[in-house]
Amino acid sequence: MEEIIRAIAQKTDSKIVLVVLDGLGDLPVEGKTPLEAARTPTLDELAGNSALGLLDPIARGITPGSGPGHLGLFGYDPLQYEVGRGVLEALGIGLDLEPEDVAVRGNFATVDENGVLTDRRAGRLPTDENKRICAKLQRQIRKIEDVSVQIEPVMDHRFALVLRGPGLGSGVADTDPQKTGLKPLPVTAVAQDRGSRKTARIAERFVFQAMAVLKDEVKANAVLLRGFGKLPKIPKLQELYKLTPAVIAGYPMYRGLARLIGMEILPLELGDERLEEKMRLLREHWERFDFFFIHIKRTDSAGEDGNFSRKVELIEEFDAHLPEILALEPDVLAITADHSTPVPLRSHSWHPVPLLLHSRYIWPGGSDQRFTERACRRGGLGRFRAVELMPELLAHALKLQKFGA
Repeated sequence: MEEIIRAIAQKTDSKIVLVVLDGLGDLPVEGKTPLEAARTPTLDELAGNSALGLLDPIARGITPGSGPGHLGLFGYDPLQYEVGRGVLEALGIGLDLEPEDVAVRGNFATVDENGVLTDRRAGRLPTDENKRICAKLQRQIRKIEDVSVQIEPVMDHRFALVLRGPGLGSGVADTDPQKTGLKPLPVTAVAQDRGSRKTARIAERFVFQAMAVLKDEVKANAVLLRGFGKLPKIPKLQELYKLTPAVIAGYPMYRGLARLIGMEILPLELGDERLEEKMRLLREHWERFDFFFIHIKRTDSAGEDGNFSRKVELIEEFDAHLPEILALEPDVLAITADHSTPVPLRSHSWHPVPLLLHSRYIWPGGSDQRFTERACRRGGLGRFRAVELMPELLAHALKLQKFGA
């Protein structure tokens, strides 16, 4: 499909807006999902003039991480393109990676006197504290063997670790057990090449030294490492789809992924989730780009916190700002998610995500249609893999020529 789309894509003046409400999909609580419970007059009206469906971010039954979930939305098969979370975090804060670097996402965490995790996020450490602790670590850990160590704050409890040196591999497992009450996992090479074994050895020494440096910290007294990866070779949106794309996102990982595939990062302060600021950027840069990716993070955070009412509130907040997008009259508007984060599960899940697709070339669903999981299950777009979404968007924007004679 990638080669077919590359061959028939054409440059036009039409504009596409893709809004990703992170973790939007959910399950009923007392009979309703957050989408069903929310008061969304603008979404309701739009749904009546749009096509609905469901997306499987990777494939049926597979719970996606945020990176694979977004790759699929942009037309990159996550089963073909693997990108380490560390690479996305590093790119998202503006680091320049060399091809042989190994980038890792780190979490500051809290362990008790027995080394057992009591908080995987160190109480959602404030970013200013993160900066202080990263500087403290960097002063003490600059090089391990022949590998330089770069430690950079991301935001909240997250940091980026970049290992630079000869002969490194990225086949190393996460040390985060994904739940409290357990000890951090040992650093283990899951690939048996010499480079991955070397990276595992370096990372193990880093963890040991970091624990010694952090032993007097009240909350951030441990580190968890995830998403070991190298900069992948991946085609850009410009060459695949003839697009001039931009991203409006506050969280580093999503900026990093967008940068990796060729989007320009519009100037939003790191961590800024104010919708009014995102709408301002959209208006100011409307004439320069023909594809906008707008990322909204906090719906996912509410799902992970098990906070039903907060997720409802955030959906309603988006609905209140939606007229600002509609006023620009995009040729294609898609509203969806990278994965589901159901409130009852407090985590990513395998459930399909709702999709709304609006253009002048769709079969509208009818005035009684709302944008909800149940309505999307009945929608005319059906259920399909997220990797097939981009061809739909391009086709509705008249950016694809006819295939074949």
